[in-house]
Amino acid sequence: MKRIIYIVVGLVMASVALSLSSCKGPKLKDADEAYDRGEYFDAATIYRKLYNRYNRKEDAWLRGELAFQLGMCHLKLNQGNRASAAFQNAIRYEYGDSTTLLRLAQAQQREGQYSLAIKNYNEYLDMFPDDWEAQVGISGCELAPKWKEEGSRYIVKPFKMLNSRRADYCPMYLDKNMEYIYYTSTNEKSTGELHSEITGTKKGDIYFTKKDEKGNWSRPAVVEGGLNTEHDEGAAAFTPDGSTMYLARAVRQDWPTTVEIYTSTRSEAKWNAPQKFEITADTLSNYSDPAVSPDGEWLYFASDMPGGQGGTDIWRINLKDKHGTLENLGPQINTKGNERYPNVRTDSLLYFASDGHPGMGGLDLFVAQLQPRDEEHHLDMDRWVIKNMGVPMNSAADDFGITFGTGESGLFSSNRGDARGYDHIFSFIKPDLQIWISGYVLDKDDEPVPNAVIRIVGDDGSNQKTAAKPDGSFRFDLQRGVKYAMMAGADGYLNARQEFVSDTTEEDAEYNVDFVLAAMFKAQIIENIFYDFDKAVLRDESKLALDSMVMLLKDHPNIVIEMASHTDRIGSAKYNQGLSQRRAQSVVDYLIENGIPRERLKPAGYGESRPKTVTKRIHSKYPQFEEGVTLTEEFIKTLSKEDREAADQINRRTEFQVIDTSYEY
Repeated sequence: MKRIIYIVVGLVMASVALSLSSCKGPKLKDADEAYDRGEYFDAATIYRKLYNRYNRKEDAWLRGELAFQLGMCHLKLNQGNRASAAFQNAIRYEYGDSTTLLRLAQAQQREGQYSLAIKNYNEYLDMFPDDWEAQVGISGCELAPKWKEEGSRYIVKPFKMLNSRRADYCPMYLDKNMEYIYYTSTNEKSTGELHSEITGTKKGDIYFTKKDEKGNWSRPAVVEGGLNTEHDEGAAAFTPDGSTMYLARAVRQDWPTTVEIYTSTRSEAKWNAPQKFEITADTLSNYSDPAVSPDGEWLYFASDMPGGQGGTDIWRINLKDKHGTLENLGPQINTKGNERYPNVRTDSLLYFASDGHPGMGGLDLFVAQLQPRDEEHHLDMDRWVIKNMGVPMNSAADDFGITFGTGESGLFSSNRGDARGYDHIFSFIKPDLQIWISGYVLDKDDEPVPNAVIRIVGDDGSNQKTAAKPDGSFRFDLQRGVKYAMMAGADGYLNARQEFVSDTTEEDAEYNVDFVLAAMFKAQIIENIFYDFDKAVLRDESKLALDSMVMLLKDHPNIVIEMASHTDRIGSAKYNQGLSQRRAQSVVDYLIENGIPRERLKPAGYGESRPKTVTKRIHSKYPQFEEGVTLTEEFIKTLSKEDREAADQINRRTEFQVIDTSYEY
């Protein structure tokens, strides 16, 4: 990956130094020193020449060690396929360093060969069961296929306008107007040195592009002024007003090469020569990947300075505090691996790249959400919920350097699909979810309620109202994970309400909720009221329907209702009237027990005296009975046995009817 790369003095050179001490010449010494400085391209060139010089049989042990070092260079350069081949050669020549299996697994993971990587990780763990790199590697390899299968709503495309035939990376908008994009490139027009010892390309310069009035981006141009030098510049960030730039610069004076953060201010259209930004007095550590918080108070950056969790950590320093308060983001964010390229979107939302959290390979993009402090358990420490951004934002290659434009859109860097390991810039967008709730407002007879109004209020503060269409239909846009209270009403009808919680699943969805309104001053059947045969005691399964009745009466505290019970034609009229009266009283008693004043309830038993007239709703359930037919005893006697039983069942019913709307407590 062409970027400003941290210089890590690897202990892996120790074994090579011992084995090659008897044949160490200027070339091998140069390769070792180049590797120690992090100049992996130059080191790989020398190791490859030495590897090809020695005989396969007579110098097999030496070729094995050189193959391992060559693999390490390719791994650092994010050339997974070349690294994998080199490590396999080291194993073929029986190279004795056990970490070869670990590095081979890491190279295979970067190629997306997850099954092979897991095999080699496990073989390595058999020897070193506590190794954190292998444990994290296996976890990432196991999760990667699931992430690929699940996918996400992100749409990722190469940003062709900014990409050259070399490396282009770390895009950043200048300010909230998003009319300028700055990024780093090693293309042939860069002013840096012709050859970078790290990657073999030119050293990076900072470029920019400007959006015109039509929304088109201009051809990229190198930033003028004293900003770009013969050194490696990259990873620019800006204060909220766009007046000050923070950038990383790699300077090789003697040894080692160090990465430091500089600042530059803008004078009209040009940027002034950068000045070093002092973070600590430590001159051996590296400081890179600057990012400024949206309020301009904090500078976030990556560093390998002492006091971290391991590798490179994300830190921050207060820009407004004259003492420069310095903080490590802690072990939830930072791991034993490398955490880099922070992007602070809000005071509780952090994006960053990491190879220490389980990922698909190399650096993956992560989002961290800061949770409220747990006052109940007196926990003062910050708590982060960290999530891998999944596919297609992440790949088996390095994915890093994210920046956001409008809404859920923006740019990031990745070397996916480039065998040379060069980075390129990609755009992304996460389309808004399309979530609706729709339904109908109908009366008890399945007829549309004229002029019905539906209101929906969410616990996110939203408040929507609409009128149903002539057919009773309605539709609302929703947000994910919100609890809604819904109410429908119309003149001449009792209001109905429902509660609903929208799903948190990240996919388009449409939910259905229908409202059935009870007409004022018209008998309304209460469905699902049950009694044992020839008894007036309510069965338990009736309670759900009656609880809804309790809610209806509480929602309409000024109405008085008649609660009526009806029987079928079987039995004497006198007996049926008495039975129905007792049943109506049972319903009234239940409502009173649940908080409804007795004065609002009038029980009435009608026995078999009021046979039901078939409505549209009844006809849809019992199509053998024509709409408008009254189920009298005379009519029922003309039916078949099965239809007589159905008609008797329809006549056995419990109904309520509003008889007054002026009740007052």
